Amino acid sequence: MTDDSGTPLPGSSGAPRGSGALGPDPDRVPGDPPFRALRYCSRCCMPETNEGMGFDEMGVCKACRSSEQKMRIDWQTRQEALRRITDKAKAAAGNDYDCVVPISGGKDSAFQLHIMVNVFGMTPLAVTFSHNWFTETGRYNLANILERLNVDHMMYTPNRGLVNKLARRSLPMIGDACWHCHAGVWSFPFHVAAKFRIPLIIYGESPAEFSGRTIYLDQELPKESNFAKVGLKESMKVPPEAMVGDGITAKDLSLFFPPTPAELEEAGVYGVFLGDYVFWDHERQTEFLVKEFDWREDRVEGSYKWYKSVECRMAGVHDYAKYIKRGFGRGTDFASQDVRAGLMTRDEAFDLAAKVDSERPDALDYYLEITGYTEEEFHQRLKAMRQGKATELE
Repeated sequence: MTDDSGTPLPGSSGAPRGSGALGPDPDRVPGDPPFRALRYCSRCCMPETNEGMGFDEMGVCKACRSSEQKMRIDWQTRQEALRRITDKAKAAAGNDYDCVVPISGGKDSAFQLHIMVNVFGMTPLAVTFSHNWFTETGRYNLANILERLNVDHMMYTPNRGLVNKLARRSLPMIGDACWHCHAGVWSFPFHVAAKFRIPLIIYGESPAEFSGRTIYLDQELPKESNFAKVGLKESMKVPPEAMVGDGITAKDLSLFFPPTPAELEEAGVYGVFLGDYVFWDHERQTEFLVKEFDWREDRVEGSYKWYKSVECRMAGVHDYAKYIKRGFGRGTDFASQDVRAGLMTRDEAFDLAAKVDSERPDALDYYLEITGYTEEEFHQRLKAMRQGKATELE
């Protein structure tokens, strides 16, 4: 059952059984985690199957520890450190662009652009890697923020045929449909920065925010020399050369191959995550963008919040694939954030996540159409990629 917008209501069922579909344990009771086989953070809803997951001696995950630590950070001092970085970039740029801001038009990149222009007085070049799956809302948000902030813009859109081929090859290679986006949002901005010799690149939220890979007080802020190498490696998951085949050539992937370390070093390219220097709050930032810039929300499949990935029609397929493979999706991601922020109890969050994560996205029909997979093949390929405790989900 859904409301008029299509959002799951309490008591609605998740994905239908059959075709390998995954659903919460059938004898689960309200307030319980979705799956008995998995261990969950003792404070939020994140399971052990989250990539890079680790619990401390109290059973608390890194994202929860990080959310506590960010309350004790001197953000004024960090903002002053960022001011020194941006002032250095402006002085070096002369009459050229001060920085590159990768932008999708989503809430994070729109906020990045606002901060660089209106707070730090930068003259950025906005750079977009188009996944070629834009929603109407996403197209509006991108054009709107660029016009309101009067920022120059450059976009690369891979052709539809290539995107379709990569979407098919992506499933067995990395376990979701989106390799081209993972790779392109990193590689293309670095190509632009290197080619036009714009050293500073500004990305969004910190890896310490809720990725589970690191925490704020254990984190060493990225060094200029290794930011690109680390970011490119973690984002791509597999290198472009591994994607060659099945009708995809190295020439097709020209802009997916990142600049070489020598090229980046010669151009002096480095980058920072804005969230390492500015207190990050998704809810407040979204409210600000809606009020000040008429940024628009819309329904996002696989989520009960209407802002994250609103620009992409395939977000629900990405998160549903994660759910089949790891036993959690974006419902768990957001519910865990809301528990950390004190917006709901852990029991309430488990109930909400169990409903939202298991919903089959309508966009899956489009994915199957462009790739030629059957739904059974989609499920079986993902189930074959389960590791550790995830193998006990069914």
